[in-house]
Amino acid sequence: MILNDDFSTSSSEAIAAVLCRRLEAIRLSKNISQTALAKQAGVSRSTMTRIADGQSISLDSFIRVAKALGLAEHLAVLLPNPEVRPVELVRHEGQQRRRASGKRKTAEPWSWGDEENGS
Repeated sequence: MILNDDFSTSSSEAIAAVLCRRLEAIRLSKNISQTALAKQAGVSRSTMTRIADGQSISLDSFIRVAKALGLAEHLAVLLPNPEVRPVELVRHEGQQRRRASGKRKTAEPWSWGDEENGS
């Protein structure tokens, strides 16, 4: 069972399978039965079977099982904190970004001889 994959080049299905297999390996290392963990996490026994098989599960089920295994603190490091940097707050006059905008087209640099002749 390979538990170390390069997530940057893996498909979402492959990443989900690796994460499920990791949950299963942790469950086994803690010597907890699928039935007991399913009950503790509030998920179905079939969800635990899907995890063991490396199949996809809902995000809610993933979080419930991870928390039941005592991995709640690890969920916080799954994504970086999106707090705005102080420099960005100054640039946006203290306002946090509420929506994204596309790339802005930059004007071509002007040079002599580019102006239109008005004569």
